[in-house]
Amino acid sequence: MANEFCQIKFFKIVFIALVFLLTLTLVAHRKLLNSENDSLLKEQRSTLKFESYENFNAMTASDLKFRIEEMLRMKNAVSLELRELESRRSKLQGDISSYNQKIEELRQEEHREKTELDRLKMSIDQAKVTLREALQQNTPDMALPKKLFPNQLPGNNKPLAAKDIMKCEMSNCFDYSRCSLTSGLPVYLYDPDNFNILKSNYDIDGFLKTTIKQTLGYNAHLVSNPKIACIYLVVIGEAFSENELHPNNRYNVEDEQNDIQDGTIEESPIDVGKLYKLPYWGGDGRNHVLLNLARRDLSSTAKNMIGSKNTMRAIVVQSSYFKSNYRHGYDLVVPPILGPPGGDVWQEGSLIVPARRLYLMSFQGEIRPVPIGASTKYSNPLDDFIVDHLNEIAQSATQDKFLLQFKCIPATDHRDQNAISDWSLCGTDSSRRTVLRDSTYVLILPPNGGQISSTLMQSRVYEALRSGAIPVILGADEVQLPYSETIDWRRVAILLPKARITELHFLLRAVTDTDILQMRRQGRIIWERYLSSVQSTVDTIISYLRDRLGIPPRPSPFVVAHSVFNSSFTPLRADPPVPESEPEESLGPIEPPYPSPQYRRNYTLRTQTNEIWNDIADPFYLYPQLPFDPVMPSEAKFLGSHMGFRPIGKGMGGAGKEFSEALGGNYPREQFTIVMLTYEREQVLMDSLGRLYGLPYLHKVIVVWNSPKPPLDDLRWPDIGVPVTVVKAPRNSLNNRFLPFDAIETEAVLAVDDDVHLRHDEILFGFRVWRENRERVVGFPGRFHAWDINSNQAWNYNSNYSCELSMVLTGAAFVHKYYHYLYTYWLPQAIRDKVDEYMNCEDIAMNFLVSHITRKPPVKVTSRWTFRCPGCPVSLSEDDTHFQERHKCINYFSQVFGYTPLLYTQYRADSILFKTRIPHDKQKCFKYI
Repeated sequence: MANEFCQIKFFKIVFIALVFLLTLTLVAHRKLLNSENDSLLKEQRSTLKFESYENFNAMTASDLKFRIEEMLRMKNAVSLELRELESRRSKLQGDISSYNQKIEELRQEEHREKTELDRLKMSIDQAKVTLREALQQNTPDMALPKKLFPNQLPGNNKPLAAKDIMKCEMSNCFDYSRCSLTSGLPVYLYDPDNFNILKSNYDIDGFLKTTIKQTLGYNAHLVSNPKIACIYLVVIGEAFSENELHPNNRYNVEDEQNDIQDGTIEESPIDVGKLYKLPYWGGDGRNHVLLNLARRDLSSTAKNMIGSKNTMRAIVVQSSYFKSNYRHGYDLVVPPILGPPGGDVWQEGSLIVPARRLYLMSFQGEIRPVPIGASTKYSNPLDDFIVDHLNEIAQSATQDKFLLQFKCIPATDHRDQNAISDWSLCGTDSSRRTVLRDSTYVLILPPNGGQISSTLMQSRVYEALRSGAIPVILGADEVQLPYSETIDWRRVAILLPKARITELHFLLRAVTDTDILQMRRQGRIIWERYLSSVQSTVDTIISYLRDRLGIPPRPSPFVVAHSVFNSSFTPLRADPPVPESEPEESLGPIEPPYPSPQYRRNYTLRTQTNEIWNDIADPFYLYPQLPFDPVMPSEAKFLGSHMGFRPIGKGMGGAGKEFSEALGGNYPREQFTIVMLTYEREQVLMDSLGRLYGLPYLHKVIVVWNSPKPPLDDLRWPDIGVPVTVVKAPRNSLNNRFLPFDAIETEAVLAVDDDVHLRHDEILFGFRVWRENRERVVGFPGRFHAWDINSNQAWNYNSNYSCELSMVLTGAAFVHKYYHYLYTYWLPQAIRDKVDEYMNCEDIAMNFLVSHITRKPPVKVTSRWTFRCPGCPVSLSEDDTHFQERHKCINYFSQVFGYTPLLYTQYRADSILFKTRIPHDKQKCFKYI
């Protein structure tokens, strides 16, 4: 019962709840309907009221006007509010943009500061390495050795006995105590006008006396104080007797025959008494050099030869020697003086090409008669066979043409019937030159009668090299050639013993065109540098003696860099320029100025004597550095010779990060100098200087001010972190670009035009490439010389895009400072004059010079082919006349050099890892190169 009661009670409660909920729902629904109806009614009433209010038909004109004005005021107010909102929105957007820009600038500044901090950390590390090297080295400056010469005149020594004269060597007949290694070889000249040691019936040729005095006056070794002299020069020849001045006179043959004993000529033009009375003779003639230089007289008689019997310890310098009076390693064989006093001699030379000429070989000569009663003594049966065999070759049926004449046509008038048996010269200098320029080879037969050198033979060698005919010296083992201790004659001539006469034709045919041209080129270099003029002969003799004594040359003169600013005027400095927006990367440490070490190899250059005399052909001066200095092996960076080296990753190598922290390479640390030529465009110059701010490894900037007007007083020079030296040019010349200024203290020189825009990474990449190619031109814009197929006889200058190039423009190129010396002092003056005439082509001249010395093409870096300068005025290079002049320059320079030294190259240098895919955590050597 209880359960049922509970169930009934539960159902009642549920029923009541449902009823209550239903009632509540209905009430709510009714209230919502009433509320919606009220809203609709209010809206309808409002609409009716608005429509009633906006009923323009019921409004008066004044009400309508008022309504319109009210609406206009509302419109203007809304428009003004909208404009204010738009202005506020624009300002907010500008602020947002400005803040974003500042944020970006701060980010870039943070990146730059971080990069700068990294560079400073690298610089600190580099400074620690430098300090550690300095402490490890701990070597005091090298003190000069004690001077050997006593600063007094030579003493009165005991005369040398006649039997000991032929035993003279440098070790027992030369006084080294007067020639210190640091003395620079002081040379004293006996004035030939005051000291004539010839016999009374002889005299020195006036031209020779005057010319030698003048040429020695230009030589840096000449001194006026005899007390400090190492060598005393005595001018003797050429000697002419009174009889020689009268062509109708003849020498007394019987008297001359009496002077010939055992192959030795005792007769001499020297008055022994006068010789021994020279004020500084010192009793035995030590350190005296007797210059017997023939010029006109090409005979080989006793009259133009100095006998060694009475010269004691004096060194004899002449072109004629007998085997019995030549002291090997002591006396000096020189050619006769046949050229002008000095200056350019290139016009006297001959073109090197083509390799093969009209005649394979030529010879023109006639044997001089043998003195009466001495024919058996000097005759050689092999000589007759040689002549017969050569005549047989000339007459044989062969495709090679020979010009062999053993009798002069017309016949030569032998005035000196007593002359030593030798081959005389046929014809005139002009006729012989014509034949030699048509000859690939020229035969040179040595003199008979025991002579190892004669004036005639040396004259033939001189004329052959001048005309580009390769000397074929038969009997070379029996003769002495000029300067044989230093000049490698195997690179110039074909040297054969007489026994090879039957194989001569075969040998000449076996020589390739390449070797013919190389020998002809080398022969021309030897002729130009050492034989061509009085100046070159005198300078070579002194340099030869200096080299024999092991004394370094005198330093090459430099050009003093005079500032363009008045000493009392200080140029205005501008704040450091803001770097332009360009790719940022860490390129190298910030270093203090570090000039390249100078003159470190003064006393070890003798290890390269062969290269200096034959390849470089410049033994006359000492240079601060050479681009040909040897490279140490890789182990030297870590074992014993590590000073100055900065290997990548301390020797472990590495990619971009480690690469940017050290120079690496095969050479110790170094910096470079920028030389910038400018002329009357100051703002362009200032912009170019400003772009150099922060450039690593930059030592100094030298601005060559070519304009005659000084810089403006209010011109503000940018502070780029390194010295800027503004040099006043001696005159407006493009040659000033390559003057060897003393202000250039580094080996590396970057020549840059003032309108060239190069990125820092491009410059540093070029610098790194140059360090591995120091002897070459390394730069950016490439050009080439193209053969003119229309004329088929000339070159054209070409700037078109090409897969070959032979020049790199020096408007943006690295060269070694050594080439500045050569360009200024070694290059023929005619080339520099042509540059001044055209105001053009100095870059072509430098490329010619470097390729001529090295026989290598330039090195082009990066893909740049030209440069753009949007703000610059129109340059001369855009004028067609500019290219026409450059065509002419190439062909003219080829004439001066005798050939075109430019060589082609078909590659350019790009950075390692340039297109290599590397891990994401590694950097390339250069990000953008």
